[in-house]
Amino acid sequence: MSDNSPARHALADLTTLGLGGPAGRLVTAESADDIVSAAHSASRTGEPLLVLGGGSNVVIGDVGFPGAVLLIRSSGVEVVGEHGDEVSVRVAAGHPWDDFVARTVDDGLAGVECLSGIPGATGGSPIQNIGAYGQDVSQTIESVTVYDRTEGEVAVFSPADCRFEYRNSVFKYTDRWIVLDVTFRLRRDPLSGPVGHAELARALGTGPHDRAPLAQVREQVLELRRSKGMVLDPGDPDTSSVGSFFTNPVLSAAAYAELCRRLDGAEPPAWPGADGVMKVSAAWLIEQAGFTPGYAHGAAAISSKHLLALTHRGGGTTGELLELAAEIRDAVHDRLGVTLRPEPVLVGCEF
Repeated sequence: MSDNSPARHALADLTTLGLGGPAGRLVTAESADDIVSAAHSASRTGEPLLVLGGGSNVVIGDVGFPGAVLLIRSSGVEVVGEHGDEVSVRVAAGHPWDDFVARTVDDGLAGVECLSGIPGATGGSPIQNIGAYGQDVSQTIESVTVYDRTEGEVAVFSPADCRFEYRNSVFKYTDRWIVLDVTFRLRRDPLSGPVGHAELARALGTGPHDRAPLAQVREQVLELRRSKGMVLDPGDPDTSSVGSFFTNPVLSAAAYAELCRRLDGAEPPAWPGADGVMKVSAAWLIEQAGFTPGYAHGAAAISSKHLLALTHRGGGTTGELLELAAEIRDAVHDRLGVTLRPEPVLVGCEF
């Protein structure tokens, strides 16, 4: 474990947005033991602690973070169990997510292939319950090992303990638990599960709920994500983002009916859920509120490829990005009566 405490460090260099003020100090943890030691030290001294993995789903304020920023840099993938055609694979929290996905495809293990190209570290996957193209990690997570800062001990969470919801979990809005590793239950199979996502199925040329070779699914997902600026590329300013800035709103039956009324009976792109709820396309709502790709506010702009991505074009501030986010949120609410919620975690800022 290394401690880079003598100087203030710009957190902008550690996030995919390229935004964020300075840290009081940086601590790099290369193992689970390092993570526990650093967290225990901060708790003992009362020093504020910010845990940072890949920096791909966080918006850090211009004031930065006054305490210790713990950089999770552990790595490793290990098969820890086999159950017939199913394999349990444990992944260190700091292991790059897409490296893990690529390995599962190469090894003929199905279950996370549709999550290809998502930036960040594996430890962030249960926190956000990351998902794309009909898959999310709650479908394959077997357990999550965490350090409980309140109890001062390591604990293992089952999927039920994690309380997974759409882009949410028990871990998301608290600093109590720090993820040490994640174990996935994957399936030995050269083919994906049934492809239920319409856009991906069209791109693959498959019928509804057909299966496809894992490598083909991965490459098609990467191609779709690149077309939307959702795969990190230093040469593409549209990828300087946190991916989708807003979640797709989940509306009650009454709220959905009110939205349709405001649209003069038109029905937005939506997906039904349990108990009559409807998940509505946030990108479509933003478009209906009058925004177009590339719309800018200072150095912040809507991606030219995807209305849900807010990008930083360089030389700007977190304040500018959040002003743009607030403008979009308020316009959607005023026009359509729906409140958009941010998907990334906000640190030292709000809007």
